[in-house]
Amino acid sequence: MGLSAVTVLGVDRPGVIAAVTGSLADCGVNIQDSTMTLLGGHVAMMLLVSGDLEPADLRKRLCAPDLVVTASAIEARRHFRPGTRGSAHVLTVHGPDRPGIVSAVSAVLAAEGGDITGMSTRLTGRLYVLIADVELPRDADVAALTRRLAEVGARLESEITFRPVDPDLL
Repeated sequence: MGLSAVTVLGVDRPGVIAAVTGSLADCGVNIQDSTMTLLGGHVAMMLLVSGDLEPADLRKRLCAPDLVVTASAIEARRHFRPGTRGSAHVLTVHGPDRPGIVSAVSAVLAAEGGDITGMSTRLTGRLYVLIADVELPRDADVAALTRRLAEVGARLESEITFRPVDPDLL
């Protein structure tokens, strides 16, 4: 069984996720990991699937006039479960919209070895909101990282919060 990365982008409508996942099931493909969201009125899906179909065959099976579909063969990688690398945190940013917010925040996290394991952003009027799940290495200096994030927040005129995930709430 091969592993493929599949992306699907299309105008949101009722049933689009059911149609895509139904097509995958009909051709014997198993969804191993996925994320799906709405982006500006479009449904965006990223899936890791396993099965006997080649990526070109997957694209054909999922093809629809209103969907942009890509599929590529990939190699299996070791899967990190949340909490196995170090400490899990949630980062939020609230502030005025401007270019460079994601870049500035992610650069600070990367400098400390932080891994963004999930992120969503939304623009509501002029308010920009970012929420990210972050895994830090065991030896990360969380206090220093929090100070650097506060400095970035001040430059962006945004409020940045960074808090540990309470494992009892998961």
